[in-house]
This record gives sequence, structure tokens and C-alpha cells, in this order.
Amino acid sequence: MTPSTTRRTVLLATGATGAAALVAACGGGGDDNGSAPTATPTDQGATGTETGAAGGKELASTDEIPVGGGKIFKDDEVVVTQPERGQFKAFSAICTHQRCTVGSVSDGTINCPCHGSRFHIADGSVANGPATRPLPAERITVEGNSVRLA
Repeated sequence: MTPSTTRRTVLLATGATGAAALVAACGGGGDDNGSAPTATPTDQGATGTETGAAGGKELASTDEIPVGGGKIFKDDEVVVTQPERGQFKAFSAICTHQRCTVGSVSDGTINCPCHGSRFHIADGSVANGPATRPLPAERITVEGNSVRLA
């Protein structure tokens, strides 16, 4: 007597084959541990700026970033602030609550229009929820009057 093929047997065999193919595709050579690469923002120091070789894409001139305020660069998903004269900071422009793009910078906060979250311009920390996590810092360089992505 030959065993009959059931729907369950076909589904289990198909699933096992698919899982094996997926594991093989995710594996690879090298020293990668299989996790996604992460970027760690660096502390910009007391001035919020780095100097050295020219950075990446120019975002703005320093006079375009108001003291006590900031400017949002939606295409680059970054907001640059100037909490005090000559001190420039950069943060992700994506709200940590539900990933809306922040909409304005005023009264010392970066403001999300979706649910009212606000973040301090000096360090990206939450000033008003519902967000519970700060905006991640982004790396910038400031040379002369040029603000660039690092």
C-alpha cells in the first residue's frame, strides 16, 4: 500500500524547502554576523560642529539656521538647529513616535505635526509626547559658513 499525499504533507514539504532556501540566501561569506549594519551618531562636542576635511552634501549656510531655531531638510530627513550662536546640532527629521516627518522648529523645539510630539533643539530629547524616545543625532560638519552632512 502506498501512502497517499495529503495537503498537509505538501504544505509542510513546500514550507521546509522555502525555509531552507531563505536560510541559504541569508547566509554569506565574510565575518558578517547576519545583523543589519547600524550607524552610531557621534557626539558633536560642546560646539556641535566638527572640522577637518570637507564633509558630504552641503545643506545650508550657517546664516540660514536661526539662533534658537533650526531648519528642516525633508529630502535628507535631517533637521539642523542652532541652540546658541555658533553651536550647530543635527537630528533625524523623522519623529520617533510614528515616523512622521517633523514639520517646524519654533520656541526652542522641533515639532511633529502628526500627534504633537516636540523635541528640544539642543539635544533632540523629548519635550512633549506622545514620543518617548529622542530624535537620533545626525553627523554634520561646519566649516566657515557651510553646514554639511558628514
